[in-house]
Amino acid sequence: MSRRRVLVLFGGRSAEHEISCISARSVTDALDPDRNEVVLVGITREGRWHVLPGPPVLPAESGRMPEVTDDAGPAAELAGEGAIRELVIADGSREPIDVVFPVLHGPFGEDGAMQGLLDLAGVPYVGAGVLGSALGMDKAVQKVLFEAAGLPVAPYEVVHEPRWNEDPEGVAARIAALGYPVFAKPASLGSSVGITKAHGGDELDAAMAEAFRYARKAVVERGVQPIREIECAVLGNDDPVASVVGEIVPQGHEFYDYAAKYLDDQGAQLLIPAGITSELQARVQSMAVAAFRSVDCAGMARVDFFLRGEDELWLNEINTIPGFTSISMYPRLWEASGLPYPALVERLLDLAQERFAAERAKGTHPRELHGDD
Repeated sequence: MSRRRVLVLFGGRSAEHEISCISARSVTDALDPDRNEVVLVGITREGRWHVLPGPPVLPAESGRMPEVTDDAGPAAELAGEGAIRELVIADGSREPIDVVFPVLHGPFGEDGAMQGLLDLAGVPYVGAGVLGSALGMDKAVQKVLFEAAGLPVAPYEVVHEPRWNEDPEGVAARIAALGYPVFAKPASLGSSVGITKAHGGDELDAAMAEAFRYARKAVVERGVQPIREIECAVLGNDDPVASVVGEIVPQGHEFYDYAAKYLDDQGAQLLIPAGITSELQARVQSMAVAAFRSVDCAGMARVDFFLRGEDELWLNEINTIPGFTSISMYPRLWEASGLPYPALVERLLDLAQERFAAERAKGTHPRELHGDD
């Protein structure tokens, strides 16, 4: 049996570049070498592709966050002609590719841009398609879809940067009506980058400025306390299933921010399973699958909730390419559900190829629309 050639794609142009590199290392380490042949391609912050000789070095090994630079390896680009899918190296050599695992967080990787490129090249890939990725990246639009699906969300305001600049007092009044504290965050970013908790109006200007560093649209949500952060992982295509439910308890941090997630090994306690009733867990799982379907997701997603009081659930957001580091919640939730990390990665690759085959059968893939084989 020939090995499956897997292109692990990571790095990228977003502010989550370093986290992508760490996630890619975990995915690469988990791939069974007897079943898969791995091709590593890192994307620089400027968008250039390079074939790497080995996986990214972890912070614990180098003392710094990893990144992809132009000296990482030879330049490359992806090409597809009919049933032939190849990585073209700068020296003209070609590497055949069976499936891509894009471990790209944030804009230009998780927002549909990369998914569109892979569709045009006719390459199977892990995760949601163009629409699901775009909706999953936009925290403002996904809330509208959640509400349309009858899923509860926290009270929020969507703020566009030009509107904030033109009428900060009016916007601030609408935000104040939510009730402080509030969380201000970029509408199109993840990993808690750009998120600030504003305890009152005197902190709002700085919070909005931080959110607008990364996006022209921000989401401001009510931050009612005390509140618990609950997460559930979803896996599948047409028949998605939900994992056990976990809970995040920040340690030494006011909320689960970037530092708590990635820089502080003791920044948060992950409780799996969450300390909730079986009835509430079933509700979370049902809502997670409903959220997955509402944004046309595929393959995988992590769905985040807020729990207020004993049983008041608010759906926070969906992440279509969740963190895959060794301490990330998505793989740990599936581990606790009986699906170890290596088996999870293999299942995601299988799902990618199954979805690609189904789309080919319908003649909806770009190559098939033109009659190529």
